[in-house]
Amino acid sequence: MDQIQHNYVDVRGVNLHVAEIGIAGSSVVVFLHGFPEIWYSWRHQMMAVAEAGYHAIAPDLRGYGLSDHHPEPEKASLNDFVEDTLAILNFFRIDKAFLIGKDFGSWPVYLLSLLHPTRILGVVSLGVPFFVPRPQRYRDLPEGFYIFRWKEPGRAEADFRRFDVKTVWRNIYILFSRSEIPIAEKGQEIMDLVDPSKPLPPWLNDEDFSIYAKAYENSGFTSPMKVPYTGQREEFSIENPKVEVPVLLIVGGKDYFLKFPGIEDYITSGKVGDYVAELEIELLPDGTHFMQEQFPDKVNQLIVNFLDKHVKPFSK
Repeated sequence: MDQIQHNYVDVRGVNLHVAEIGIAGSSVVVFLHGFPEIWYSWRHQMMAVAEAGYHAIAPDLRGYGLSDHHPEPEKASLNDFVEDTLAILNFFRIDKAFLIGKDFGSWPVYLLSLLHPTRILGVVSLGVPFFVPRPQRYRDLPEGFYIFRWKEPGRAEADFRRFDVKTVWRNIYILFSRSEIPIAEKGQEIMDLVDPSKPLPPWLNDEDFSIYAKAYENSGFTSPMKVPYTGQREEFSIENPKVEVPVLLIVGGKDYFLKFPGIEDYITSGKVGDYVAELEIELLPDGTHFMQEQFPDKVNQLIVNFLDKHVKPFSK
């Protein structure tokens, strides 16, 4: 971990914290995190790809960790993460890179591959297949569905205010580690779904917890939740989208996202292949939403194998 270097990059008027490790000039792998995460969630993978001869870069997305918040929070959008990632590539003078994402971090990865395919060598997504967004995709889920609750103005803030930052982060991580979608009953809040005596999953140690908690004590939750949960969704306007770069989709068999309406069938039926020209799917049967921390060696090997397969004829 000590080998990972930390820098700040002025990107589109926002100071972004960027972690990196590996030999400058070798093939680049950019990691984009999800929620409730920061660059640190990719620590195992960054070390592994660097040892395999690649240059790993992982930013704290704007609004997260040590990166600045959006200067105009009401205008924050997924496109900011797309443009920020492109700007990072330009800042480091990187012509082409592999992109790896998870959770909502997979979306800027896919969008970049659609909008700027000549800049992308390949894509790895943990848990999230590419699909055409539909505004009413989750309309059949109950009112207590966590995304519905967090979209209600002020509801998440009121729920979280009852606890300190460490407890809120811990509760969200535990909820997202389960294989069931977080859904509250009537009169119950999302934070109430976690028993206070429930420990964090065994793959996180006290130091990991401290690093995450400190990051969210710095950023708070309002800014990180803006794009994936509380902000306005942008209209998907790409006609007949098809990802033409190679894609590796790593699926956790116990990732709660598989329970979202239609997702598991979309993957297992092969329908996902209609939108991806060159797709590999790997299943980790016991993998959760945080499979990269839960089974780092397995995820690392899958990623390095994919990179090595597609780096040619480019040199590392």
